[in-house]
Amino acid sequence: MEIESPARLATLGHPQRLAIYGLLMRRYPDRVPAQEIAQAIDAKPSTTSAYLAALSRTGLISQQRDGTSLRYTVEMDVAQTLFDDLFLDCCRGRVDLCLTNTQRSFDMSQDTDRKYRVLFLCTGNSARSIFAESILRHMAKDRFEAYSAGTTPKSELNPFAVEVLEQKGHDTGMLRAKHMSEFQAEDAPRFDFVFTVCNQAANEDCPAWGGQPVSAHWGLLDPVKVEGTDAQKSLAFQNTYGALYRRIAAFTALPLDELDRMSLQQAVDEIGQTKDDA
Repeated sequence: MEIESPARLATLGHPQRLAIYGLLMRRYPDRVPAQEIAQAIDAKPSTTSAYLAALSRTGLISQQRDGTSLRYTVEMDVAQTLFDDLFLDCCRGRVDLCLTNTQRSFDMSQDTDRKYRVLFLCTGNSARSIFAESILRHMAKDRFEAYSAGTTPKSELNPFAVEVLEQKGHDTGMLRAKHMSEFQAEDAPRFDFVFTVCNQAANEDCPAWGGQPVSAHWGLLDPVKVEGTDAQKSLAFQNTYGALYRRIAAFTALPLDELDRMSLQQAVDEIGQTKDDA
């Protein structure tokens, strides 16, 4: 094992530093502001800064200045090296010991006739994730089953979101805000893909999804927070719908049965980095 690996493991042995690392993993390849990280882990800025410095010293994360703030991201090459060290030194390279049953059997091409199940997660499940569910269901219902949920869902859908969906010809009668726990029960659907479409949902340390779906962060600004006239608010929802439509169109165009997991992960990550300009 490399000399650096024990230091990196020791750094990750602290609960709050591990929480930050997990957050940045969920947000990868985004660069997340230090202030947002502090809010997510409910820590003082000075304390968060010390945690970030420790993670940076061991090369687990890197920082980049953006104006007056610092943004952080995971160094994925370092993470891969750490995992490789553990695999070779601790497991002696034995796949039968180190991989779970789900990892051994993962293969998108094993049943090309089935529909792929996709879950879109947001905080309120009242606009962005509802848009994504509706768009995917309408765009490629013969290949996908689309679902959405929220970490803290609203009691009802946002009226501006409903208006946009109806203008675009979507059936809104079956839509409702749902808590993610509905999809974590033993009899719930097992997903092939899970996409977070808001930063707050991605920042939350939620339980891992069964079946190890391919996941990615497709964060978009919350149109609900836009202030101004009704026309300005409606435009914000229209723009959000358009951004999700373009991302989902790119996603449905992927040759899923031809890509290995690494290539597929890279592809959905790149879709999440698509510019949101119309």
